[in-house]
Amino acid sequence: MAKARKRARPRKRAKSLIGSMREFLTPAVFKQVRNASKRRKRPRWDLHPLLYILLLTTYCCGDSLPEKFEAAKGFYAVGCPKRKRPGTTFAGFEKAVAKLPMPVVRALAAAIRGRLEAIFGERWKVGNFIPFGCDGTRQACPRTEELERRLGTFGKEGSSPMTWNTSMVHLTLGFPYCWRWGQGGKASERSHLLFMLRWLPAAALIVADAGYVGYEVVATMLRQNVSFLIRMSSMATFYSETNEPLDEFREGIVYYWPKTQENQGKPPLRGRLMRIHNSRHKTDVWLFTNVEDSRQLSLEMAATYYRWRWENEGFFRTYKRTLKKVVLMSRTLRLVHREAEASMIATQLLLCQGALAMPVPQQGSLPVMCSPRGVLLEVRRDIVAHKEPKRPFSERIARAQREQRVRTSAKQKREWPRRKPHTAPHPPLLLMLTDEQKIKIHEHLQAL
Repeated sequence: MAKARKRARPRKRAKSLIGSMREFLTPAVFKQVRNASKRRKRPRWDLHPLLYILLLTTYCCGDSLPEKFEAAKGFYAVGCPKRKRPGTTFAGFEKAVAKLPMPVVRALAAAIRGRLEAIFGERWKVGNFIPFGCDGTRQACPRTEELERRLGTFGKEGSSPMTWNTSMVHLTLGFPYCWRWGQGGKASERSHLLFMLRWLPAAALIVADAGYVGYEVVATMLRQNVSFLIRMSSMATFYSETNEPLDEFREGIVYYWPKTQENQGKPPLRGRLMRIHNSRHKTDVWLFTNVEDSRQLSLEMAATYYRWRWENEGFFRTYKRTLKKVVLMSRTLRLVHREAEASMIATQLLLCQGALAMPVPQQGSLPVMCSPRGVLLEVRRDIVAHKEPKRPFSERIARAQREQRVRTSAKQKREWPRRKPHTAPHPPLLLMLTDEQKIKIHEHLQAL
C-alpha cells in the first residue's frame, strides 16, 4: 500500500517586516549572492546590511537619500541585532554602494526569481499558461554633467537625462518578474523583450501591446518555443488561404509575411489571428498568437489575458508614483545603475509580500489583488514603530486588498498637457495568398 502523502506544512505568519522579507531573502539566496562577489573577505560594509539597507531606502519616507538612509539603518539595526552592525555615515554607505559590483545585485534578482514559482505554487499558473505582460517606461535622472553626458536626453533639447525600464509583470499576482534597463533615448523595448526570454519559465505566455509588432520579435519567440499574445495594428499584414472579408473574420490560421522579409527570401510566420469584440468598446482588438489550438487558448481566455495586461501599467504607476521613482535621486552613473536595480528588487519584494498574503481564489473566480499603497503603509508603520505592533505583519498586509469593482468610466480621467491623446490601433491588413506565395510556402516547408 502506497504511503500517504505528507501534508504540506502551513506557512508561518511573519511577525515583522524583516521576517516577511526573509521568506524571499533566504540564506540560500545570500549564498548565491556571495558567490557572485569578488570583494575582499572582511569589508567594513558586509553584503547583508548593505543590500538590506539599500532595499529598505526604497520604502522609507524622506526628501533626500541621507534621510532615507538614517531610517533604514536604524530599522535594520533593531531588526537584525545579531548581524554585523552597519556603518554610521551616509558618505560611507554611498561609497560602499558605488563599489558594489552590478553582477552581485543582478545575482540577488536572479536568486529571488528562482524562488517565486515554489513560493506561489498553484497561483503561479492561470489555465495552461503563466501570463506575463511586457511594457516599458522612462525615468528621469538629476541634471548632473556626468548623467547628461553618459545617458543623454530624450525628446526636445534641454530635457533631463533619462533611463528606460522594460519590465515583465505577472498579470494575476501583480509583481515584476524580470526587467531590463537602457538609455532613455536609445533603448529598444523589442530588444529588451528578446533578451529577457532566457529568464522565462517553460509555460510563459507573453502578452504585449501593438508596440511589439515585428517580424524578428515573432520569429525569435517561435524559434525559442515561447508562447505569445500580441495586439496587431495596421502596420501588420497577414495572408490567409481563404478570401474571408475582414468585417466577417472572427479567428483563423494566418501567415505573417511582411514584403521586406518575403523579398529577402525569409519564411512566413504561421499563427492564429483573433478578433476580440466587446459591445462596451468602439474598436475591436486584434490579437496574434502562436497557440493554434483553441482548446489550449480559447477566444474568451485570450480576451481575458489581454484585459489583464493593464496590470503592467498599474505596476508602473506603483513604482513611479507610490514609491516616488519618477525621478531617480542618485547623481552619478554608477549610483544610478545600483539605485535603479535595487529599487526594482525592493518593489518586487513589496508586491510579492502583498500577493502572498492574499487569499487563494476559488475555482472560476477572479484573483484577489493586493493594494500596493496599503502594503507600503504597513511597511512604513513597521519601520517607524517605537514598539512592536500587536498584530503580526502578515495579518496586517492581508487586509490591504485592492478595491474590487467593475469599471464603467474611462481609465484616463483627463487630458495631460505633455501626453499625446491615445488612439486605438487600426485593424491589420488581411489578404489572400497568391498562387506564387503558396508555392514559396510549400518550398519553405520542404526545406525544414
